[in-house]
Amino acid sequence: MSDGAPHAYLPRSGTHDFSVLRYDLDLDYRVTTNRLDATALIRARADVALTAIVLDLVHLKAKKVRVDGQKRARFSQSATHLRILPATPIPAGAEFTVEIVYDGSPVPRRTRWGTLGWEELTDGVIVASQPSGAPSWFPCNDRPSDRAAYGIRVTTEQAYTVLATGEPTGHSVNGGRGTWTFEREEPTATYLASVQIGRYTLEPRRTAGVEWVVAYPPALARRVLHDFEPVGRMLERFQELFGPYPFPSYTVVVTEDPLEIPLEAQAMATFGSSHADGRNGSERLVAHELAHQWFGNSVGLASWGDIWLNEGFACYAEWLWSEVSGGMSAAAHARIHHAALRLAPGQLLLGDPGPDSMFDDRVYKRGACLLHALRVRLGDARFFELLRTWTREYRFGTVASADFEALAERFSDEPLGAFFDAWLRETRLPALGR
Repeated sequence: MSDGAPHAYLPRSGTHDFSVLRYDLDLDYRVTTNRLDATALIRARADVALTAIVLDLVHLKAKKVRVDGQKRARFSQSATHLRILPATPIPAGAEFTVEIVYDGSPVPRRTRWGTLGWEELTDGVIVASQPSGAPSWFPCNDRPSDRAAYGIRVTTEQAYTVLATGEPTGHSVNGGRGTWTFEREEPTATYLASVQIGRYTLEPRRTAGVEWVVAYPPALARRVLHDFEPVGRMLERFQELFGPYPFPSYTVVVTEDPLEIPLEAQAMATFGSSHADGRNGSERLVAHELAHQWFGNSVGLASWGDIWLNEGFACYAEWLWSEVSGGMSAAAHARIHHAALRLAPGQLLLGDPGPDSMFDDRVYKRGACLLHALRVRLGDARFFELLRTWTREYRFGTVASADFEALAERFSDEPLGAFFDAWLRETRLPALGR
């Protein structure tokens, strides 16, 4: 599958010159002073002959660099990139390693979508990187189609709990500081790698064969345990609708601080205290973030222009959860939002919304309406088998709209080219169907 044209959206992020196979990150962090001392070991494969290795890194300072164990490699650094010159060119197809020792006081990266990446809380840390915040805390090849395995080791003050991308593999305490280790073998995009640090209580659960845990400040226990109880039932119903949950576990983090929106990560979602009101006021968002584990995290984007494949599917999952849990039907949600889209100002191409509009609510709602219109056209049996086939055949892969369109054709008795053209490549809003 093609990677499309990702640089039209993030022209200075990532490169196609090489692909990362694994990141090993060793982070020593002090919450009290926001000080990070870290080492990144990156194993990669050259996709073209390399005379230079360029990595994204923002606000942090590289101190030492080695390529394939060389004692020293020449490097230079700009405000956004680390450029490394290996002693000899790396031939296309060859694997290589880069070790980078770096430090600094991590802060979020300023972007057109707001501040992204590593951010201090009142008492702890969150990481929210979509789409370009990952370089605020580690050197990386920051493009969505370059997905790698991760090993993450975090050392911080003993009073804090660390949750990070991967399955927890160890926890030790020495000299008043705790060390936590995590391993993620499933391919993970840089924007979906995360670290969360706080004074959390962990509440482990198991539902429908899936281990899941809720991490929360003790003072919020009643509200959190009430509002996130539906996660278990969501895991049951979403596996029926979308296929098996794709990761070994799922982690929900609720911070003491309020957050404007929930934060998506690989096999993890982070919510603010504002999303735990004790009355299930954010239940649709809980469903949305869980659905991303199938749509966006397991089945990932080749380029940001096809963001509807993430957000349209997750939004439609909100409507499906409402339907299967006794609330308003997905059809009723579709009619309401379709009517609102007709009245919305401005033009938007769902299949290529542009960087300024990639997180526009119209992408979410028009994408969900597309899926409902496709469901009406195919019928429930074929539509849900299409979704399960999508998550099965493209599990841990990267996709473009063309892949979904081609797969949908297999479940239709008539061509769907005009249908997808109308929804994705024209601005006029099509009808929902009967």
